[in-house]
Amino acid sequence: MKLSILAMLLLGAVAFAAEEKNEVAVIHTSEGDMTVEFWKDAAPETIANFKKLARQGFYDGTIFHRIVKGFMIQGGDPISKDPKKENLYGSGKPGYTIKAEFNDHPHERGVLSMAREMAPDSAGSQFFICLAPVHRLDGQYTTFGKLIKGDDVLEKIGNTEVTRNSQGEMSKPTKRVTINKIDIVPADSVK
Repeated sequence: MKLSILAMLLLGAVAFAAEEKNEVAVIHTSEGDMTVEFWKDAAPETIANFKKLARQGFYDGTIFHRIVKGFMIQGGDPISKDPKKENLYGSGKPGYTIKAEFNDHPHERGVLSMAREMAPDSAGSQFFICLAPVHRLDGQYTTFGKLIKGDDVLEKIGNTEVTRNSQGEMSKPTKRVTINKIDIVPADSVK
């Protein structure tokens, strides 16, 4: 009797752990929602960091501060919450950096990847979603998921009108595209 109860508890714990790991991110933006599945085999620490920040509300109110047509949309900078600090956009971090987890998943349209500085282990909170294949980034940036819903929203954000940023790049959106919230939810709850 005790053995069968222990076995049921163990099976329940295993099922719970498996269920807990099968989660997706729903990125609620001012332009609509996008859903991303995580590649658990690719970058477990990067995924854990992204989920932690999302659950803490870190991304709430940030914007996609960099949009490069035919390339990617970039967000996750905490400084972007303040419109008065526009010249600093792209430099914000969560107060720490994480180790790179380069993997074999290529940068294709809809792929979620970590933005970073020149040093490989300099990512923190900023991420980008590819608008097209960008294979020159493969093996140099940490890919960790892919869009499974909301490609029309990605397209809409990617087509946002841009102007030159403070570094002269044509990537500064002329309107704020806000990340209202990122929810981490069970994969089976998203239809």
